[in-house]
Amino acid sequence: MRIYLDTLGCRLNQAEIERLARYFRAAGHELVGDPAQADLVVLNTCAVTQKAVADSRQRARQLARAGAGALALTGCWVTLEPDAAAALPRVRWVVPNPEKDALAARVLGQPLEAFDLEPVAREPLPGLRLRTRAFIKVQDGCDNRCTFCITTVARGAGRSRAIDEVVADVRAALRGGAQEIVLTGVHLGSWGADLTPRRHLRHLVAELLERLDIPRLRLSSLEPWDLDAAFFDLWQDPRLARHLHLPLQSGSAATLRRMARKTTPPAFRALVEEAVARIPGVAITTDIIVGFPGESEAEFTESLTFVASLPLAGGHVFTYSERPGTAAARMPNPVPHRVRKERNARMRAVLAQAAARYREGFVGRTLTVLWERATRLDADGLWVLEGLTDNYLRVRARAPQNLWNRLTPVRLLRVAEDGVLEGEIPLARQHPTAHPAARASTASPAPHG
Repeated sequence: MRIYLDTLGCRLNQAEIERLARYFRAAGHELVGDPAQADLVVLNTCAVTQKAVADSRQRARQLARAGAGALALTGCWVTLEPDAAAALPRVRWVVPNPEKDALAARVLGQPLEAFDLEPVAREPLPGLRLRTRAFIKVQDGCDNRCTFCITTVARGAGRSRAIDEVVADVRAALRGGAQEIVLTGVHLGSWGADLTPRRHLRHLVAELLERLDIPRLRLSSLEPWDLDAAFFDLWQDPRLARHLHLPLQSGSAATLRRMARKTTPPAFRALVEEAVARIPGVAITTDIIVGFPGESEAEFTESLTFVASLPLAGGHVFTYSERPGTAAARMPNPVPHRVRKERNARMRAVLAQAAARYREGFVGRTLTVLWERATRLDADGLWVLEGLTDNYLRVRARAPQNLWNRLTPVRLLRVAEDGVLEGEIPLARQHPTAHPAARASTASPAPHG
């Protein structure tokens, strides 16, 4: 059977679709890069905002119009609105999140035990841009009760994957050529809380670094209340990426209480300052929601001022989106949409300034870059490379060779108009053996995520 896999939303969704790819390959089926060529299309949907829901519906319809075979829909939107998903054209299977791990077995009519995953190396999905990073799901679900979040409803209670299962997935990704491993979860920092004996995420990270030869290990989003001073000891290993994404959501204490967030502005500041002191050069990014119900102009100003005072490397701003089934959707004093949009622009400007300051601080320094995009220049025969440092700075440089999916040192020279750091690769380091996927094509497109 020919199968096309697609996903929307977060890094966890990407990790899940890559794991499904391994199941289908282990069962002997072919993954294709064009939905029109597929007998089966699997779409992993998202529901974090109303726009994400609309995007999920639209993508399912697009896949049906593309002439795809039968559709199997899964993910958060499908879990919340299964009847609406089932009514779409060509949809044969609707698989909610609790049954997602068994999706391949259900669709193929084979028991899960029949799929021997261990020998199957992780490979980039055809039809998606080639990835130098592999997203590994280590945890699912969430026991927090943030009043704005529908993900808790869609994903259920928090649950951790066993260390040996995670190790097996990481090992497969490394065999497939991944140079960076990204650990993901709905509430990643809670990993181990439900295990016996109880463990902490730092135990998982330490064991992965000890047991496996991982070139670079990155952590996705972490709730600030899950971290303590001992956690920062992990960064004594230089393979751990110096990037912490710590969602704050608001710099107003009153707004945070209505959100039921388990932090305060002073506690968040103390955590950020501890991380900056313990991890030289660390990039700290955050998420902010603007226009939350009841957010007065004074609360927004408090939030804006607080965010501007932090040593951040950037972040994401989300305009509050009402999600039926959440506590926030029932709260009084909604903020007018016009005001939400205006506040979004003001907060984005503050975070953009923070990102610019952070980038400028690395001009003149030499950092290691994982090259994620390589494009041949016909004019002079050079390759234009783009990639990321461990602290998530995007870098562009030229080289006489295709260094896609390679880690090389780069001297950072300047910040270009588009915000990318332009660098120079030392000549002595421009000769590593190319990864097989780089030799197979004259251009390696950039990955998502």
